[in-house]
Amino acid sequence: MDSTAIDAIDTGRFEAGRNRLASLAYRLLGSAADAEDAVQDAFLHWQAADRRRIKVPEAWLTKVVTNLCLDRLRSAQARRERAVGAWLPEPLLDGDPMLGPADTFEQRESVSLAVLTLMERLTPLERAVYVLREAFSYGHAEIAELLDIGVSASQQHLHRARHRITVARRGGEVDPASARRIVEEFLAAATSGRIEKLVALLTDDATAISDGAGLTARLLEYDTPRRVAAIARAGFKPAPGKRRLVGGTPAIHYARVNGTPAVLTVVGDRVVGAVAFDITGGKIATVRGIAAPARLVRLTEAWRHHDADPPLIARW
Repeated sequence: MDSTAIDAIDTGRFEAGRNRLASLAYRLLGSAADAEDAVQDAFLHWQAADRRRIKVPEAWLTKVVTNLCLDRLRSAQARRERAVGAWLPEPLLDGDPMLGPADTFEQRESVSLAVLTLMERLTPLERAVYVLREAFSYGHAEIAELLDIGVSASQQHLHRARHRITVARRGGEVDPASARRIVEEFLAAATSGRIEKLVALLTDDATAISDGAGLTARLLEYDTPRRVAAIARAGFKPAPGKRRLVGGTPAIHYARVNGTPAVLTVVGDRVVGAVAFDITGGKIATVRGIAAPARLVRLTEAWRHHDADPPLIARW
């Protein structure tokens, strides 16, 4: 077999695992764009390697992608960009292959916006061990080999990661129909300005976080039900200035992003804002607003190919 045919076969092997590698990178980095870059860099490593010496391509590529992501997480530039209070993960529409495996609760949870945000509190190694174990079911011996650490170190990293995430985590899985009903009630109350109804839909310790459409250096945070209700009323109240800002008259759709109930503000075929909700005990515990254009690129592309339900609000 000539070298061209061998290269084609090896490229095919890589492409067969691309979605899995992208899912791993996204969980580690919380950014689709950065995940795509990491996978592309891994492909260049794959092309440059002596592939005849690689006995288990999947393990080799997993290690390469993981190390590329760890390098990114450890870099000074990334630490500045992802400083606490200045970063939210990039939302992905449910069904996006980059969300990866979703067969178990742990797999679904590991890619939720809530857990991706909490993982920012972990060290890079804790994050890698957590993702490899919870989302991809690697054993500690395998993780130790992938990360060049001992088995006991892998176990300790996982214990610390689970503890930090469990302590700070809020809520769990919610029946989809109930989640949609609560979000629709929230949207109706917000657009009509009914503050008391909004407060009634929130937990006593509800919080809201917004990226300020990327116009602020830090996230905007609100930490009482009344403040959350007030910012929701202000944010969802229609106004000509807002329509000019987003370039048209939006429709508002219900959707699910990262397994979380959400509403998307859409102008034409472009998503200009996503608001995701964590629900616990039949009430909303956390509201996350993401409108920075750079964080909505992949979501917009997926939306253009999505068979969406009729909008909750056709002309906002």
